[in-house]
Amino acid sequence: MTRKAKNQNFKQKVKSRIPKDWMSEIRITYRIAIETIKSIAQTGLVNIAIITTIAAILTIFGSIFRITLALNSFVSSMGSALEVSAYLSPEADVNATITKIRGLEHVQKVTFISKENSWIQLKKEIDVPDITNPLPDTLHVKLDDTKNINAVMNSLKKIDGVNDTSYAKDLVQKFEAINTIINTATLMFVVIVCILTIAIINNTIELVIQSRKEEIEIMRLMGVSNWYIKTPLILQGAIYGFLGALVAIIPIDMVQKYIIKMHEFFMISIDPLAQFTVLFSVLTLGVAFSSIGSFLSIKKHLQV
Repeated sequence: MTRKAKNQNFKQKVKSRIPKDWMSEIRITYRIAIETIKSIAQTGLVNIAIITTIAAILTIFGSIFRITLALNSFVSSMGSALEVSAYLSPEADVNATITKIRGLEHVQKVTFISKENSWIQLKKEIDVPDITNPLPDTLHVKLDDTKNINAVMNSLKKIDGVNDTSYAKDLVQKFEAINTIINTATLMFVVIVCILTIAIINNTIELVIQSRKEEIEIMRLMGVSNWYIKTPLILQGAIYGFLGALVAIIPIDMVQKYIIKMHEFFMISIDPLAQFTVLFSVLTLGVAFSSIGSFLSIKKHLQV
């Protein structure tokens, strides 16, 4: 019988003698917790550097993510303020036309601007010759989202009494471009954060494995299960990520306060769930990818 087979046989015998009651499970959980704390303690002052580095990465991510949500709110608010102008024909029934437009999907509000008022306003702004008022009656149609402008425009053109339509096409396209750039940049930074976090934890756990190589080998020869060896190291990485995320919350909260002031200055409502979403994302990314970094390091450098 080979040495590997003997070790496997020995492990099976040990496992068969381990009681499966809940007290045994509690003792095992306790030992795993002790092993995790022991690993962290053996890492020493390096722990501070690891947690600080992770905190810095998560702070940058959280701040950018929070600013992205704020910018999306700004773009959405400014975009929703845009209105489609529907110009009525001279023979149009204004009330009937307004009723039809209000019944369209994605229309939030319809405002009637008479040609007389438009003409008075135009003469205040520029010097116009004394001629007959050439302006039509106009309806300003406010939509729920700029994405629905084309659909509403097509519907407006089919309504009797609507002679022509227009909207600030260039401005809408700029808003959409800004949204696309912001969302793409945020996604790219999430990927960068994940890679950096995994790399940092991977290197850290590798050092822990090297420093405890003989101890781990002894545990393996004694028949200790693989998950008992792996779990403390994975938990160690998760703890680094969790502590780094907790530290990152402090500067992210400061960013939140400045964003609130900016919203108040421009009188734009703030999403009450935005900050919670950012903090939850930071904690999740910190713990999840630190754990993944530990797991990858174990898989690479520890054949268990």
